[in-house]
Amino acid sequence: MESSKVMEYARALFDAHGDKAEAEAAQKAAALESEGQAEAAETWRKVQAAIQQMRAPHQG
Repeated sequence: MESSKVMEYARALFDAHGDKAEAEAAQKAAALESEGQAEAAETWRKVQAAIQQMRAPHQG
């Protein structure tokens, strides 16, 4: 998935779930990994990382 799409997903998830968005992405990635869908899980890990970056300026 293109980085622009990853950012779109991350922003939408963050807008929908707020502080819980990062955990939502992590859970989705873990579920996909357990189903053997490594490529899709990696995409969700990228979404999780993007959410983490978005949140960083707001922490502390």
